[in-house]
Amino acid sequence: MKKEKILYVVSVLLIVVFVVFTLIDYSKYDVTYSAPFSAYILVRALEFVLPSIILLIIALIIRNKGKNENK
Repeated sequence: MKKEKILYVVSVLLIVVFVVFTLIDYSKYDVTYSAPFSAYILVRALEFVLPSIILLIIALIIRNKGKNENK
């Protein structure tokens, strides 16, 4: 139970960090840059959202294993 809660918290923190970094990138972005802003969002998503999804899946697996062991 404790492991899955930690995974949930870390996952939510990764999403919050993703939003914060995206806002920081947006404030620093200039239209003269060679890459479009969507490329910056894609890179940030790979850095933060993908690991967050993986942690959520692991937390769900741990929760389901715990329910199955209690039966």
